[in-house]
Amino acid sequence: MAKITVEDVAQAGVVGAGGAGFPTHVKLAAKADTVLINAAECEPLLHKDKELLRAEADGVLAGLAEGMRLVGAPRGVIGIKEKYTEVIDLLRPKLSRGMEIAPLRDAYPAGDEFILVWDVLHRAIPPGGIPLHVGAVVMNVETALNVSRADRQPVVEKYLSVAGAVAQPVTLRVPVGVTLSECVAAAGGPTIPDPNYLVGGVMMGRLEENHDALVDKTTGAVLVLPDDHVVTRRYRQDWSGIARIGRAACDQCSFCTELCPRWLLGHPIEPHAAMRSLGFNLVGEANVRGTVFCCECNLCTMVSCPEDLDPKNVCTQNKRRLMADGQRYENAPFNPQRAELHMENRKQPTARLMQKLGLRQFRNVGPLVKDLLPASKVGIRLKQHIGAPCEPAVSPGETVRRGQVVGRRPVQNGKPALGAEVHASIDGTVTAIADGVVWIENK
Repeated sequence: MAKITVEDVAQAGVVGAGGAGFPTHVKLAAKADTVLINAAECEPLLHKDKELLRAEADGVLAGLAEGMRLVGAPRGVIGIKEKYTEVIDLLRPKLSRGMEIAPLRDAYPAGDEFILVWDVLHRAIPPGGIPLHVGAVVMNVETALNVSRADRQPVVEKYLSVAGAVAQPVTLRVPVGVTLSECVAAAGGPTIPDPNYLVGGVMMGRLEENHDALVDKTTGAVLVLPDDHVVTRRYRQDWSGIARIGRAACDQCSFCTELCPRWLLGHPIEPHAAMRSLGFNLVGEANVRGTVFCCECNLCTMVSCPEDLDPKNVCTQNKRRLMADGQRYENAPFNPQRAELHMENRKQPTARLMQKLGLRQFRNVGPLVKDLLPASKVGIRLKQHIGAPCEPAVSPGETVRRGQVVGRRPVQNGKPALGAEVHASIDGTVTAIADGVVWIENK
């Protein structure tokens, strides 16, 4: 079988399937000594990565092997929760030379790539850095599977968890471009009268008011929650209320900082200092400069704060303002010894998150439905990745086949811009191209 190339990965449109959608071909064009597969899946109620490893172990390991070869890494590691003994036992005899498994504690945010690199390699990524700065490349489970197929199948399918208040929590295999409501229907539909859709996990997801919003390459989960659920209420808070209540009630206990994963890694972020900025002017902005390193894990808001305040949104408001103003934290102080001292004993057990966030009322399972969800209409977004939106490669009225390119990276300065091609996920006819979406129907 021919070896997969970085260009194959680029043409297949492979991006990070578990996060922001960074184009994978860029990572695999680098050099590193270790490739990590992120199977931590630390958000409560999510089971997609575990189920995918169980069903597609050979493909995921093939993707890991290709990643190791492309970046020149002699070592490949799969970081997975130690409690998944059945999956670990399945994987061990399939490991190739240089591959190993790193059992992880059932804690949050073990799936954050900075934390994963620390837990597995004991290397602290510096502020503003990436895993490559310490010799590592990190890929999601599904991303590795897509890499293994890059020479024969572009990314036209997505795996995702559907959980919460649904009749049957499941892991689905769906065409890219179906709607959230179709996915929830495939899980037996909501079990509550006025469902709220949370896209992503309870800690780092977002409420989606449009239930017909489209699944893209980065969609990892749809959680259905009632109106009165604590998580729904937290995501519905507006900034004026967050700032007003935070200004009045924060007692500067610093729990948010003491449990902040980035602070524990030695980065100069102090959420309690950012909270202090709500009540004082920002002369020199010393209190908020470190917020540019916030990973937005939401641990400070959802777990740490005894007053139920929202340090995460205070940090991210300042982070976005500073970035928009072009302000950078030059020569950021870095204290990696802090992780040696405190990281291990301040991990937050997933069971604690389940209890505190009122998630025990939902079934914590997600068996994989192997059959592809049928679809007669899809919407392929032209931007499903970090970087520039794709330019349409088809026109309304054109007949397309599954896997055909419908959006290409724009050319900037004579070469393709940062991004990833997008492809038709069903056979059909292009009915419209509007608002950054290519619509395809198969009537």
